Amino acid sequence: MSINIKPLADRVIIAPAAAEEKTKSGIIIPDTAKEKPQRGEVVAVGEGKVSDQGALMKPQVNVGDSVLYGKYAGTEISVDGNDYLIMRESDILAIL
Repeated sequence: MSINIKPLADRVIIAPAAAEEKTKSGIIIPDTAKEKPQRGEVVAVGEGKVSDQGALMKPQVNVGDSVLYGKYAGTEISVDGNDYLIMRESDILAIL
């Protein structure tokens, strides 16, 4: 999956995972009760952040990584009919 947007500095673009349709026990979840997903796949990564000493710090995530992020992290954007989140690398909690 590739998009025509290049994030700046320490920003990353994430394609959120689909919301769960039903619970593990088989109960179907209605649209109004679905929670926002907190995991997704990195589709674009910026060049990195410049430290106080002027050195470029490379990002720790790469395109294709599956990640966990905060519940309200990032800004939602829509490109070519697909929804993405753009956020700082520091908003990512873990690489799966």
